[in-house]
Amino acid sequence: MSYFTLRNGEKIYYEDRGTGPDTIIMMHGWTSSHEIYLEPVEKLQEQARCIIYDHRGHGGSKEACSGTSTMETLAEDLNEMIQGLSLSNITLLGWSMGAAVIFNYVRLYGCDRLKQIILCDMTPKQLNDEEWKLGLYQGRYTKEDMERDAGKKFYPLYKEFAIGAVPKLAKVPGFLLRRPLKKILAKCDESTLKSLAASMKAQDNRPIVGQITVPVTYFYADPGSLFSPTLADWYKNHVAAPYMAVRFPESTHMLVSDYPEKFAEEVRTALRTFSR
Repeated sequence: MSYFTLRNGEKIYYEDRGTGPDTIIMMHGWTSSHEIYLEPVEKLQEQARCIIYDHRGHGGSKEACSGTSTMETLAEDLNEMIQGLSLSNITLLGWSMGAAVIFNYVRLYGCDRLKQIILCDMTPKQLNDEEWKLGLYQGRYTKEDMERDAGKKFYPLYKEFAIGAVPKLAKVPGFLLRRPLKKILAKCDESTLKSLAASMKAQDNRPIVGQITVPVTYFYADPGSLFSPTLADWYKNHVAAPYMAVRFPESTHMLVSDYPEKFAEEVRTALRTFSR
């Protein structure tokens, strides 16, 4: 349990576990934290050095929230950690927003320090339009929806997102759901969440996918929740490097916590398949 001090003096909480021959950095999603990886890491740390951390404005890094945070900011934080911890030959794993951090890292810094990439249930472009139907809410979220949401209070938007990620929550009465969702939000800085959400929605990372020069594995939920499982085929057709897709049947967007044992085993498989 440690804090990494960024150049601007802010501190990012991280844990460095395991002594295996591989190095894997695992990045969480929006409003989540490193804790989502604790169970898988227990099963991976004999094979890999696992670095899990909280993005700025989240969890143990909640107080790292100065200025306006964007996806580029998170990629810059990741690069500082990679350089500061003298890491190389890295497997970058990003679930949800964590995958968007990877896209931005590749755009800004390339793949020279990377061994491979594991993307987990995330689209390269959140906003849907007439030509793109693989974005947020399985093709239903558009620029018009984003503009409409700009005038809404934050909690109802987060509740909609949470139900999209875990559809069974729609059956929970609102007064019962409010407390656990508010508990999650209390661990985050709201202004940082808002700015990161806006940054993600504004980006189109499809061109970056073709610029990845290391092997890519895509973990996806089927029948899907936030995103369509057919994204697996889109990545297959647009990743220029070696590619592998892994299906998590009957999973929600929360595939890491839905199936932690399968998640750990599939990560191990990816590490073996693309070893070098």
